[in-house]
Amino acid sequence: MEVKLHDIGEGMTEAHVSHFFVKAGDSVKADQPLVEVQTDKMTAEIPSPAAGTIKEILVSEGTTIEVGTVVLVMEAAQITKQRPEKTQENKEARETVAAAASSSNLPRSRKRILAAPYTRKIAREQGVDITKIEGTGAAGRITDEDVMRFVEGDGGSPSDSKEVTETVLAENKPAVSMNSESIPFRGRRKQIGMKMKSSLMTIPHCTHFEEIDVTNMMLLRNQLKQADTNISASAFFVKALSIALKEFPIFNARVDEEKEQITFIKDHNIGVATDTEDGLIVPVVKNVESKSLKTIHSEMKASTLKARENKLVSREVTGGTFTISNVGPMGGSIGATPIINHPEVALVSFHKTKKRPMVNEKDKIVIRSMMNISMSFDHRAADGATAVAFTNRFAELIENPNLMIVELM
Repeated sequence: MEVKLHDIGEGMTEAHVSHFFVKAGDSVKADQPLVEVQTDKMTAEIPSPAAGTIKEILVSEGTTIEVGTVVLVMEAAQITKQRPEKTQENKEARETVAAAASSSNLPRSRKRILAAPYTRKIAREQGVDITKIEGTGAAGRITDEDVMRFVEGDGGSPSDSKEVTETVLAENKPAVSMNSESIPFRGRRKQIGMKMKSSLMTIPHCTHFEEIDVTNMMLLRNQLKQADTNISASAFFVKALSIALKEFPIFNARVDEEKEQITFIKDHNIGVATDTEDGLIVPVVKNVESKSLKTIHSEMKASTLKARENKLVSREVTGGTFTISNVGPMGGSIGATPIINHPEVALVSFHKTKKRPMVNEKDKIVIRSMMNISMSFDHRAADGATAVAFTNRFAELIENPNLMIVELM
């Protein structure tokens, strides 16, 4: 029986082989994890399709393979339908098997280990069982320093292990020219790069910029906080976008040049670009058109946390119809030209909010909280005038949040 890399995500073409849980000769149960792979969106495990024995592993850890590649070959266990007689001898045999199952000689379920492929490589080269190391990184992630502290034992201090780590890193660096250094271009970073390249080559991007007064929205948020209801700015943005998408469905669509058609999608599944230790990942909040601000807030908070802990599963990162990127909280950026998450047709990026003097309708100078946005859209699907109308409607809802509440009634 051949076990292949199948498509575990929307449109994936390849994955990085991070870690094998088994070796040749191991007996496995159905659905037991065999290998951990990493795509541009998530880390996933390929389970055993049946009970049996691992015969041969055909790919190496640390390599990148395409969908359809045979990862390993196993021999499925033969199923016998004959029921043994319940003799005393059989009873003793069952008791012996039960006792053996509790011993360390038989396969056990393994806990999930969070560690980068290069960290695993260091552990292997040092002859260390990475499952015995306690991670000090985010969500218990094992770092290079954790491995080297383990190698040094209780007597090794963090500073000692840092020196050893730097030595190991130096020894593993490829030969390069003077005054340069290299980092691996593989795994999620490579997957992201390939997807961005494909998007730019496929979609004629056009980016529209706008500034929005978020003063009233921030006042409403503060009022809700005083009433013990916390709603993030991103939740307001997502809901306002959903209302605008109902009026401008062209930005919640798919372009199919081969079939010469544009398909409008009724569900508003908003992807939220999230920066993680392993790179950008986009968890998707489904059906925001039918959800309250409070529900959107809680789901976004939960999915962002799972993304940073590398715990997202396939259904949580697929099916997106529109993407947002909120870089404002990072404290920088007044504008950008974001790349669309193909096959979607638009993406909006929210930048930092800054208090600025503005002239109101009475020609008076007032201090307002202003935020810049960048909207990239597929010029095959829409023109600039439509994009401006869409962002104008979005701005109207954010600048007058009471209008948003009316839309929710």
